[in-house]
Amino acid sequence: MAFSLHGIKVPHRKNTAESASVRMTANVVNIPTAMHIGKPATPVVKVGDLVKVGTLIAEQNGFVSSSIYASVSGKVTKIQDMLLSNGSYAPAVTIESDGEMAPDESIIPPVVNSKEDLIEAIKKSGIVGLGGAGFPTYVKFNVDKPIEHLVINGAECEPYITSDTRTMLERGDDIKAGLEAILKYFEIGSVVFAIEKNKKACVAEMQKAVGSINKVEVKALPTVYPQGGEKVLVYHTTKKIIGNGQLPIDVGCVVINCTTLASIGSFLKTGMPLVEKCVTVDGGCVKEPKNVIVPIGTPLKDVFDFCGGLTQEPRKVLYGGPMMGIAVPDLDVPVLKQTNAILALTQKEAKLPVATNCIRCGTCINTCPFGINPPALAKAYKDKDIEGIKKAGAEICMECGCCSFNCPANRPITQTNKLAKALLRAEAMKEKEAK
Repeated sequence: MAFSLHGIKVPHRKNTAESASVRMTANVVNIPTAMHIGKPATPVVKVGDLVKVGTLIAEQNGFVSSSIYASVSGKVTKIQDMLLSNGSYAPAVTIESDGEMAPDESIIPPVVNSKEDLIEAIKKSGIVGLGGAGFPTYVKFNVDKPIEHLVINGAECEPYITSDTRTMLERGDDIKAGLEAILKYFEIGSVVFAIEKNKKACVAEMQKAVGSINKVEVKALPTVYPQGGEKVLVYHTTKKIIGNGQLPIDVGCVVINCTTLASIGSFLKTGMPLVEKCVTVDGGCVKEPKNVIVPIGTPLKDVFDFCGGLTQEPRKVLYGGPMMGIAVPDLDVPVLKQTNAILALTQKEAKLPVATNCIRCGTCINTCPFGINPPALAKAYKDKDIEGIKKAGAEICMECGCCSFNCPANRPITQTNKLAKALLRAEAMKEKEAK
């Protein structure tokens, strides 16, 4: 696997970096039971139940899963399947708010006296990877391999998104509390807090908050995309290479997003599970772009309304950033645990250029962080050549979009790579069913 040490330059458009986060309330929330990698949680409430902020509404189902909690106080009015962004369905719990935002009386800070206690606390918090991946956080630490390097991801390299920036500027105490707990109960060789150089205020704040802790280095990395990609970040901070099919722990690393770490610190201090998320609201259609602390499950329409509404009909609305974000079908979809931004893009911002024939320039290969061969991958996909797709490197593609962004022929390279990976999954499913 060959890594590109330079990455690509993308427009920053960090319009809300100086916008302190503001909290909103919600009249109704629709909370899916699948906001994480792994099995959906199992609902434990029924229609008509009264809940409060932090009440368990769906419990973890299996090792790789995460519990779900009410983000408002009020009444459960509906439990029905919801179409998710990956095309699957999972139950969602609808709660009509009573406007009081009353916390559940049973919430108390967890008692932590050991590594096992800390893992159990993180499990009960419902915290998942809040940078977008949604991997249950407790699973990352529930390992029997030594942790040589803990890498804290504060890169936030995609255009527009500044929610992690606000976490670093506003929640230093929470970040410190989470990090100190992890270092107290885990044997960790070193800690690197990785932040892109263009976030000078964040570098300064994190040096102030955690820079004096033993083993911790706050490191300013080059401002390139996709600096925040897990495999890229591990390589640029530790020189370790995460191979195909491996997890960071397989090379002695654990990677955790800075907002995830802050959420752990907050839970340890208060006992309130993950019920809200800081979300960057931006794009040319948004009247008042800002960072908003949103109750999980709030419909996107309500969030945009909180930001003054939309000035025009968006061409596209995204969960996340313009490089790796997912287009949503309508504004009724909710804010999820792992939602770090919602963008309402104008016709000009979201206009797709006309694709022309590949000119074999090799730009896509040279800009891929992993040295994948997109032209070979596209041909293999067209021919439905499964072995050719694997050989071209489809399985290691992180779908960062560098290839499409820099392609002079405007080829839909990333989309083709996604389709090739989907073909591999379908073929693997066929083989599994045939056995």
